[in-house]
Amino acid sequence: MAIILDGSQLTIGKLVAIARHGEQVELPADALERIKRCRALLNDKIAAGDIMYGVNTGIGEFSEIVLNDDQVRQFQKYLIYNHAAGIGDPAPIEYVRGAMAGRINVHAHGRSACRPEITQTLVAMLNKGVTPFVCQKGSVGASGDLAPMAQVALLLMGEGKAYYKGELLEGREALDRAEIPVPGLEARDGLATINGSNLLTAMSAIHLYDMERWLKQAEIAAAMSLEALLANLKPYEAPLHEVRGFSGAIRCAAAITRCFAGSDLTTGKVKTRVQDAYSMRSTPQVIGAAHDAVAYARSQVEIELNGVGDNPIFFPETGTFQTGANFQGTPVSLPMEMAGQAITMISVLSERRLNRMLNPALSAGLPAFLTRGAGMYSGMMLSQYTADSLIVEQRILSAPASVASIPAAADQEDFVSMGMNTALKNQQILDNAYGVLGIEFMGAAQALDLRDFQPGKGVDAARAVIRTVVEFLDEDRSLYPDHTAMMDLVKSCAILEAVEKEIGDLAG
Repeated sequence: MAIILDGSQLTIGKLVAIARHGEQVELPADALERIKRCRALLNDKIAAGDIMYGVNTGIGEFSEIVLNDDQVRQFQKYLIYNHAAGIGDPAPIEYVRGAMAGRINVHAHGRSACRPEITQTLVAMLNKGVTPFVCQKGSVGASGDLAPMAQVALLLMGEGKAYYKGELLEGREALDRAEIPVPGLEARDGLATINGSNLLTAMSAIHLYDMERWLKQAEIAAAMSLEALLANLKPYEAPLHEVRGFSGAIRCAAAITRCFAGSDLTTGKVKTRVQDAYSMRSTPQVIGAAHDAVAYARSQVEIELNGVGDNPIFFPETGTFQTGANFQGTPVSLPMEMAGQAITMISVLSERRLNRMLNPALSAGLPAFLTRGAGMYSGMMLSQYTADSLIVEQRILSAPASVASIPAAADQEDFVSMGMNTALKNQQILDNAYGVLGIEFMGAAQALDLRDFQPGKGVDAARAVIRTVVEFLDEDRSLYPDHTAMMDLVKSCAILEAVEKEIGDLAG
């Protein structure tokens, strides 16, 4: 069944289904009627000679220049040409599809004043798999993602380039093959397509979906390492976290405890310390804080997905319009800075547990660097180097872009969100996080294989999946294939799926 884009019901899960999995979309009849009613208002105001930003005026610093009738007809074309000014590598197809879905959802409110043919063409492009080629870099995240969205708008003129059935084609050829008519651009149509932070918001939605699944796997990795390190499990008992009251910590402690179910560590058969190091006993508080940060970012991104990011915004019910700055990306970029920092923080925690497993002074009896042949062999010594290098890069990327505004457009646009930079950083932070967590998983599996006790059901399910891609390290071998295989395994979420099949949803 197609996902309805009516302006109010687009969730992160639905956006991922459209963007990543190719789900069909539908513009409902009432949304189409709103779009038509708003367009009629625009036409009336053009006929009456009302001055409207970006319709019969220039944009940015040129907003005080009024266009004549002939210029109004041509202006949208030149607007798109001069804004299609990105640079470099293409954005992944899923990001562009997500941005298009978000833009359709804005139009569905009936406040953008584009022709209905514009929105319907975007719908057809999604449903038939025509995805514009969009340079990933070039947006400053205010006045919307102008540069990348302008490359989407080029297709509406039969220009630009697009992917169709695995080929990169000239825009018109892609539309022709998909049997999608070129609608062209008339007054307001171009600006109504580009004037929102849709690409950075789509990227953020996809990142949050992946971050949430990564955090669940961080809980599984923590449970494995804690078992391998013979952890005291009392810091994971529910009353401890309930009296403080943070929902993320309560959730995390419960998830890790479920992974321990059936473990000899829960029976008292295995001697544990009275109190463990912070990296072991404060995991619920730290991963819990990350859960709470990501949950807040989710709430903000879903507001944006269902809001009206445009300028000007039209109010057909009162026959008025209003200029403003609803295209400003800061409401998304600021919480997404925190989400990215949270992933870096949990990656640091992961590496600290890895360090304890590798260091014989800290590992509760495990052999140095998790090898039985210490001296002749170095075991996983260099795995820690790899994790450390990834974390240093994450730390650099965690410096906020949202405070790095550089004025543009002759200081008319003198504060911008730089939200696209936030989104680009978060993708790299997340890519590195897959590698860091994969190395902890690998180390924890190695450590558990060196122990002689029964681990928890969730932990054992995770170890079984790991052993399908990485063998026990009996003697030294090149580790880069194992590191890369583990990174890909974490990214695939196969460990998460196996554990949740065994013990249920970690979110409770």
